[in-house]
Amino acid sequence: MANQVVLITGASSGIGKSIGEFLAQKGYKVYGTSRNPKTTESNGIHFVALDVTQVETITAAVEQVITAEGKIDFLINNAGMGITGPIEEIPDAEIRKVFDTNYFGVINVIKAVLPFMRKQGDGFIINITSIAGYMGLPYRGIYSATKGALELTTEAFRMELKEFNIKMTNIAPGDFATNIAAGRYHAPVKENSPYKKNYGNTLKLMDEHVDKGQDPIKMAEKVFAVMQEKNPTIHYKVGEALQKFSIALKHILPDKVYEKMLMKHYKL
Repeated sequence: MANQVVLITGASSGIGKSIGEFLAQKGYKVYGTSRNPKTTESNGIHFVALDVTQVETITAAVEQVITAEGKIDFLINNAGMGITGPIEEIPDAEIRKVFDTNYFGVINVIKAVLPFMRKQGDGFIINITSIAGYMGLPYRGIYSATKGALELTTEAFRMELKEFNIKMTNIAPGDFATNIAAGRYHAPVKENSPYKKNYGNTLKLMDEHVDKGQDPIKMAEKVFAVMQEKNPTIHYKVGEALQKFSIALKHILPDKVYEKMLMKHYKL
C-alpha cells in the first residue's frame, strides 16, 4: 500500500479532497488534480494542474505523475460539475460544458492513463458517478444524463479491459454536504418562464438535500473499501437508505408509477 500511487481528479474540495486525505492517511502516495492548484502539497495530497476539458493538461499531468513515480495504480475520476434548470431553457453551451466535464473529460483521463496501466499489467479505475445517474430527475435531467452515460460506458469498458488485468467500477454517491450546489450552473428562474414555480421550488429542495447531506468521509471510506477488493462489482451506491432504495424501486415498479413517485417527492 505504501508504494501504491493514486491519481484523483478534482481533489481540491468536497468528496475528492476527503478521498485524497483519507487515502494519504492510509499510506498511499496520492496525487490530486485541480485546474489551478494553490499549493503543491496539502494534507498528504500532492497537487498537479489538470483541467479535464483540456486534453493537453491531462497528458501533462499524467506524464508528471509517471515521471515522478513510474506508475499509477489507481485512477479515481471525481472531477465534475452540477447543472440545474428546465432542459428547454438551458443554453446549449452550458449543456456541452457539463458533458465535457462529467463525461468526455473522464473518458480522456482514462485514455491518458490506460497505456501506462497496460504496460504495468494492472490498474484500477474508479469513476465517481451519482445516484442521479440512475433516473431522469426533474430540472436535473442534463446532470442525470452525464452520470448515466458514464455508468453505462463503464460497463462496456470493464469488458474491454479484462484481458489487460485492468479493473474499473462506478461508485455513485447520493447527497453529500459539499460545495457542489455553489459551483454548479443554475439556469436562472425567469419571471416569464412557464417553469418558474416548479423549477424554483425544486431548486430550493435540491439545495436543502445537499445542505443536509452526509459527511464526505463516508465516500472516502467506501472508496478505500472498494480499492481492497480483488474482484469488484460494477456498481456501488453510497447515500441515505431511501436514496439507494429508490434505485431498487425503479427496477420493481411500473414506469408510470415510479414517475408519479418522483413527481410527488419533488412536489410537481
